[in-house]
Amino acid sequence: MIKTISVRNEDRAPRWHLVDASGKILGRLASRVARILQGKHRPIYTPHVDTGDFVVVVNAAGIKVTGRKMEQEKHYRHSGHLGSLRERTWGSIFEKHPERLVQMAVKRMMPKTKLGRKMLAKLKVYAGPEHQHAAQKPEPITL
Repeated sequence: MIKTISVRNEDRAPRWHLVDASGKILGRLASRVARILQGKHRPIYTPHVDTGDFVVVVNAAGIKVTGRKMEQEKHYRHSGHLGSLRERTWGSIFEKHPERLVQMAVKRMMPKTKLGRKMLAKLKVYAGPEHQHAAQKPEPITL
């Protein structure tokens, strides 16, 4: 007889992972990071419990996108007031804040629920190679 295991908060032990984004393609990196944040890489995955791990992404300024997406893809922002739609290209976002492209890509691959927002809070993205999470001893992983 097979028993279904439901994980409790006491049973989960989140780990820290370090991902080097230099030379990686944005979408492929984001999908693998989202999988780790949700906990789908672990055998104890439970959809209604946060079983994911923490992920620290460094060198976000070194990501790649295929094709002409930096010039053609646009990010839209609207405050809700008439005439307040703002659009920016990925290239203009990348120039000022390269870590935001990674954050936006991962956010759109996460569940759109309270639990998804809680999982997304475990993502730490830095443009350069330095990060402030050395005390947590993140394990470097290759994606």
